[in-house]
Amino acid sequence: MRIAVVSVGRLKAGPEKALVERYHERAQPLARSLGFGTVDVLELSESSARHADQRKAEEGRALLARCLPGMIVAFDERGASLSSDDLARKFAGWRDAGEAGVNLIVGGPDGLDGAVREKAALILSFGAMTMPHQIVRALVLEQVYRCLTILAGHPYHRV
Repeated sequence: MRIAVVSVGRLKAGPEKALVERYHERAQPLARSLGFGTVDVLELSESSARHADQRKAEEGRALLARCLPGMIVAFDERGASLSSDDLARKFAGWRDAGEAGVNLIVGGPDGLDGAVREKAALILSFGAMTMPHQIVRALVLEQVYRCLTILAGHPYHRV
């Protein structure tokens, strides 16, 4: 089962990009050893439409078009809260059920279009606060790595 982080916006050099790269590099070999295949990071351009609703719709179509076959997990401030252990169990369940992939979707500065939320099997939130999408992307990759370490029994995850 491949894991893809599909997000709007290109990260520029800086701390967010460094975190994304660090967790991506850490997750890759661990994912393969646990039967998850690759961890892909796909960046899409932000829409240049004039109005927020148009931008979200355009970005939503692009996000869905880039998803791998399999589960869609959207990150949205209105989503549910899930522990890292619970998310790790979901990943393992999807893998064991033969899902081809899991797509972790992060919208752009205007948020996610309703069409993306409708297609998502799971909508998650890192809390009710609004966060920059660049930071959410880093948090998503950290959680991918954390889930993989939980499944591997690695001591990185401590409660």
